[in-house]
Formats: sequence, C-alpha cells, structure tokens
Amino acid sequence: MGHVLPVCVIGLGLIGGSVMRAASAAGRATWGATASTTDAEAARAAGFTVEDSVDDALRRADEEDALIVLAVPLTALAEVLRSVSAYAPGCRLTDVISVKGAVSEAVRKINPYARYVGGHPMAGTSRSGWSAGSAELFRDAAWVVTTEDDSDEEVWTEVVQLALACGANVVPASASAHDDAVARISHLPHLMAAVLASVGASGGPLSLALAAGAFGDGTRVAGSRPELVQAMCEGNRAALLDAVDDALGRLGAARGSLASTGGLAATVNAGHLARRELEQHRSGTRHPVKVDLEARDALATLRDLGNKGGRLTALDGTVAIVQML
Repeated sequence: MGHVLPVCVIGLGLIGGSVMRAASAAGRATWGATASTTDAEAARAAGFTVEDSVDDALRRADEEDALIVLAVPLTALAEVLRSVSAYAPGCRLTDVISVKGAVSEAVRKINPYARYVGGHPMAGTSRSGWSAGSAELFRDAAWVVTTEDDSDEEVWTEVVQLALACGANVVPASASAHDDAVARISHLPHLMAAVLASVGASGGPLSLALAAGAFGDGTRVAGSRPELVQAMCEGNRAALLDAVDDALGRLGAARGSLASTGGLAATVNAGHLARRELEQHRSGTRHPVKVDLEARDALATLRDLGNKGGRLTALDGTVAIVQML
C-alpha cells in the first residue's frame, strides 16, 4: 500500500469523531479541529489530538501531507473550503457529507484545483456530537466513494483505503447516482419520520401512550438535530423532490383504494416484497469480482458494479476485490 497518509478531520461530531477514532484504531496518525468547544474538550479528554483552530489543523495537514476529511454540516462547508484553499491547497481532500453533488460543486467553485474525491459512509444514529461516535460505527457499513471518469485515481485510492481501514465496504458511485439513491433511502425517511411523528403527536396523550414498536421505529430519526436534517435534505432538493413525488403518488393510490374499496392489499403487499428484497440484499451470498485498477476503464467498471449493488472490500496491489450478489 506504500506510505500511509495521516488523517486530518475537520468536524468532530458523530461521523467526524467516528472517523478519527476508527482511523486512529487502524494505526493512522490523526488530529482534527471543530467549532464545537464541547466536542473538542470531549475528544481531548479521550486522548485525541485536537488543534486550537481549523486553520491550525489545516496548516499541520499541509506540513505533514495529510488526507483531509471534511465532516462539517453543508451550511459550514464554504467557509471551511476557503480555509483549505488558504492553508492546505495541495492536500488530498475528501468528505463524509450526506450529499455529493452540492459538495462537488462547492469544491469546484472555491477550490478549483483541489485534489478531491467525495465520500459518504452510510452509518449513523439519531444522536449527534463526539459522545455519540464510535470506532466501530462503520464496521461492514457501505461507504460511497465518488467514482467519476475524471476522478484523480491516486486520491480515489487513498479515500478507498481510508474507508476500508475504518471497517467499511466501499460502494463506487457517481455523485448524481448517489444523491438520487440517498434521497430515497435516507432523506425521504427523515422527512417521512418528521411527518409521522407529527401525525402521531397530534393524536394527543392517548396516542403517545399507546405508541409502541412500529411508531418508535418509524420515527427514530426524527430525534436527530433538526438543523442537520434540514441542511441535509435541502442540500439534495431536486432528488428529494422526485422521491417525495413518488411517495405522494403511492400514498395517493393507497388513499384512493382505501376510500373506494376499503382495501390496501396492493400497497401493503408491494411494501412487504420491497422489504424482503432489502433483507435478501443484505444477507445474500456474494462472489468476488476482480477489477484491474490499471485498466483504462477501471473506474467506469467499478461504478457499474457499484450501481449493481457491489461492494469493494479489499485492494490487493493494483486489483480491487468487489463482492457481488
């Protein structure tokens, strides 16, 4: 694998803090910075190195040729990118932010010469902050690494190696395909959870007293910090609108059927089958496919395998091992 880059994490909340823990546990030199005094103090108390400011952390990243990981809310991204441009313009750059198109656009606008490859680990909880994190958060989780035809292959490899070191499986995908997918399986669920929680609460004390597993499971992510959910969903507006339209169409069909015939078989059966597909995808037997990273079309091949549900689980020299169903 050659020289292992140190890791500089900007933002030490749930995801950034977990990246720092996991990278450190994998033997990487790590340090970070955060705008949160609470998170900074907690990370230092746990024995991690937290610089006094973002600028200081980035200066060190420049001096030590670190891989910079941006783990800040989308609303704070532009300011941090300006600091990266000022203090560590030559460093390899990635992020763990939940939308990719908006981040890529911001990087192109503010740091047009940045060596950037995006990332997004699909892991988390409804809690936030350093205290919610864990070195094991990414174990066997999917970690999207943006894979475009013009991706910097050296940086792409570094980001993949970081994700694997953190215990994740890498899903190669384009930024646009990622945003379309997460609108359906992450951002829409957050929006639906907010609606479901509001509908339940509007039923009054009796409804809340009777709320059990179905309501709790369906509304869990509504416990996330509202400003983070808002930034995430609004940052993926176009794709989320498509997903909302799909959901509204299905709800409308269910309502129409319930009102006219009293039946919900089509809706319930379709959902049951879709859930079974998810379970089969998670537990199905996989077989390895080897991709030569030195081939001219390697990134396109990996992206295609990712679109088909493949997960890159290892790099063996110049060969990527992708597990396929």
